[in-house]
Amino acid sequence: MLSKPVEEMLNKRRDKFLIPAEIVANVQETNNLDHAFLVLTKVKYAKIPVLDSDQHFKGLLSLAMITDTMLGLTGIDPSKLSRYQVKDVMQVDVPTVTLPYNMEEILHLLVDQPFLAVTDNDGIFTGIITRREVMKAINYLAHDLEKSYYLLPLEKSTN
Repeated sequence: MLSKPVEEMLNKRRDKFLIPAEIVANVQETNNLDHAFLVLTKVKYAKIPVLDSDQHFKGLLSLAMITDTMLGLTGIDPSKLSRYQVKDVMQVDVPTVTLPYNMEEILHLLVDQPFLAVTDNDGIFTGIITRREVMKAINYLAHDLEKSYYLLPLEKSTN
């Protein structure tokens, strides 16, 4: 459980955590891999969200997932990309959070993820929370905690 002062200070910045869906690069699950390859190459992100035609979050796609499809025993065959769709190779077992999100859950999940997909209760993709944005809030907390709270050390027992 987060301490109340820490949770309060992090929650002061929670509106800055969400990067809205409208500005997050994504691909559709029915896109061919050649299209997804171009998108990932141009945006220079390691992974991007995969959505269906109704904007439901379906999973994540990385450049490595795409390039793995091109590899064969005798070399690289980029022509394979047009034969597969994003849904054939995407990662589906990814954690997501729903609005309103729980700060403690986010901190735990971001240990192993560079970002978290955020959905509403119907699974509609609303954006992402990045580790970077949360680390900015942690930096704020580390520098400003004593401006909002008095901190006293606990007395050590003499046992």
